Amino acid sequence: MKYLLIIPLMLLMACGQQQADVTTETAGAALGAGQSGVKDETSKPDVVRVAVNSNVHKTLVAALQAAQYVDALSNAGPFTVFAPTDDAFANLPAGTVENLVKPENRETLQNILEYHVYVGNIREDQIRDGMSLNQVNLDNVTLNVSADGKITVNGANVIGSVSASNGTVYVIDTVLLPPDKN
Repeated sequence: MKYLLIIPLMLLMACGQQQADVTTETAGAALGAGQSGVKDETSKPDVVRVAVNSNVHKTLVAALQAAQYVDALSNAGPFTVFAPTDDAFANLPAGTVENLVKPENRETLQNILEYHVYVGNIREDQIRDGMSLNQVNLDNVTLNVSADGKITVNGANVIGSVSASNGTVYVIDTVLLPPDKN
């Protein structure tokens, strides 16, 4: 009879230990944070980490944070992202970026950022001259390839590309602005 009481007690203790192990395993992620809160220094970086680790995409990262898109682009994807450099943002009219990151302009900022993202991974060897991609905001961009192999997207020069765990990031020299619907 004594053993009948000890066995359930041991099982309860074992279950409690298992729960503690699970809690310890998730300690690498910030509580309440989404996918972007997971700390992983060994895997290939996702498209957001590529931008965060870049010294020429600080404005893009700030815009992604203001639009609340960091977690969405940290997910599995795959994504093709056209990532304007800080200089590209600096070429916009004065005050544009500061205005876009205001909370009341979040929807406009989201539309612009969505125009830079295609759901699917388009590698450089898959790009064809005149190729059209329907972006996340449902507007199209056109990719062109010159005779010497240089790639443009809506006229913006692709100045580099980085393969990420969830897609490809194309570094571009111009901010893409969606077509005006009016």
